[in-house]
Amino acid sequence: MPYRAPVADIQFVLDHVVDLAQVTATDRFAEATPDVTQAILTEAGKLAEEVLYPVNRNGDLDPARLENGVVRTSKGFAEAYAAMAEGGWVATSAPEDFGGMGLPLAVTSAVNEMMGSACMALQLNPLLTQGQIEALEHHASDEIKALYLPKLISGEWAGTMNLTEPQAGSDVGALSSKAVPNGDGTYAVSGQKIYISWGDNDFQENICHLVLARLPDGKPGTKGISLFMVPKFIPDADGNPGERNSLRVVSLEHKMGLHGSPTCVMQYDGATGWLVGAPHDGMRTMFTMMNNARLGVGIQGLSAAEGAYQHALAYAQERRQGRTPVGDGTGTIIDHADVRRMLATMKADTFAARAIALACAVALDMGNATGEPEWQARAALLTPIAKSFGTDTGIAVSQLGVQVHGGMGFIEETGAAQYSRDVRVTAIYEGTNGIQAMDLVARKMMDGGEAAFALMDEIVAGAEAAKGTLPALAEPVFNAVETLRETTEWLVEQGELNDRFAGAVPYQSAFARVLGAHFHLRAAMAEGGAGARTRLATFYVKRLLPEHLGLLAHAREGAADLYAIGAEDLVA
Repeated sequence: MPYRAPVADIQFVLDHVVDLAQVTATDRFAEATPDVTQAILTEAGKLAEEVLYPVNRNGDLDPARLENGVVRTSKGFAEAYAAMAEGGWVATSAPEDFGGMGLPLAVTSAVNEMMGSACMALQLNPLLTQGQIEALEHHASDEIKALYLPKLISGEWAGTMNLTEPQAGSDVGALSSKAVPNGDGTYAVSGQKIYISWGDNDFQENICHLVLARLPDGKPGTKGISLFMVPKFIPDADGNPGERNSLRVVSLEHKMGLHGSPTCVMQYDGATGWLVGAPHDGMRTMFTMMNNARLGVGIQGLSAAEGAYQHALAYAQERRQGRTPVGDGTGTIIDHADVRRMLATMKADTFAARAIALACAVALDMGNATGEPEWQARAALLTPIAKSFGTDTGIAVSQLGVQVHGGMGFIEETGAAQYSRDVRVTAIYEGTNGIQAMDLVARKMMDGGEAAFALMDEIVAGAEAAKGTLPALAEPVFNAVETLRETTEWLVEQGELNDRFAGAVPYQSAFARVLGAHFHLRAAMAEGGAGARTRLATFYVKRLLPEHLGLLAHAREGAADLYAIGAEDLVA
């Protein structure tokens, strides 16, 4: 059941649903012409199909391991990564001045989707490097940029992010790692970090760790944290890996999935580091990387959804079981109503997740290219939605993929379960989806909901424009966005944040549901209101969109009834 890169579907979304043309109309991205984008997607798709997908199963069956302090990676990963690096696929959006292609993030996001579908465990390596490049580009000194960016962009060196500690997970401010000035412009960094994805490997020259630690005069909490570049090997005078730094991999985590990606416990014992950004401003600096990574993780969820869907579809087209009710059908289980429902749900939600993620990437590109606050606000609003809906969709679709396989889905040899195991962490790392929802209803509503209402106005305009051609779809979308608007108005009026937080996750899910309907409607209109995309849009609007009503009812309940259930009630 080979993976086939959905280049045509991605190109359709870029051209007709999220309007990449407005990005390429800017001076900054003028060279990303339709021909260039098409060529890049085609070549990236071939690499995903022919090089990355063949090693995906190896990553699951032959996990990364720690041998005598050295991380040994899965069979075939070194060669597959080398092909990625040699082709320039590690950091396609990176600045051209340091060797990158300078492409829109929307194009890079599409490339990441295909590579993640082919082998998510390996694709996580360049995803982290992309985030580090972004952080260094915005906050590092010229010396650090000149030394590290070319090596990271070429893929010779890898980037990681070190936030979490055993006692400091989502509460990053509780970290205990220390950084003491050495008197020569460097710092001695000490502490232990956990959950460090790709904290080491055996096929890249150097691993460049961005580490959060506290200076001696750092205040308690997040406002006293600084960020440091701490490489595995200290670069010599020529910029090549030199002396081994005082850091090591203590152990690798035994995980539910993503076995090919080494998740390390890292120990720093007075390791030499360089300050990135201003002292005590580490959280803001690191968030530059994390916001990039949050969209990237949402796309990982999308990647798993696409891979799981293709896997399940191929099985359903071959498996014969029971008498099918379709007289002139295929005779396989794809003709059973419930199997057809599952596959349609998988495809419809995968489309919605792709559109939301690429719309977020377009907003980020427009914000970077124009500097307009409206685009920056749109990007900020869409980031938690893209992350949460993409990962929730990946989990739900991969579970449906197991279900389509029936009993064989529970058998590891079919490969269906790997998608479900690999994607599960995406709703947890880079900020849990609950934290994304809290961010959406709090920080992202500090403008009184202005950015959210502006997006809703666009959805209304789209529904109004579609009423003449597709009234049966336009009317439900119009009604749904008005219900979303009413709930958003209620939300911003709540003075008590906990009343927002109590319904934050269902609100976030409802917002994504309505956005998905909007993009499905745009797709249906783009093909003239008749065809496969219109039929899929009809399925989504009629069967999935109605979920928003229950979700928004939940969101408006506030916190009182939750806390009426005492802790002792949950134990009883």
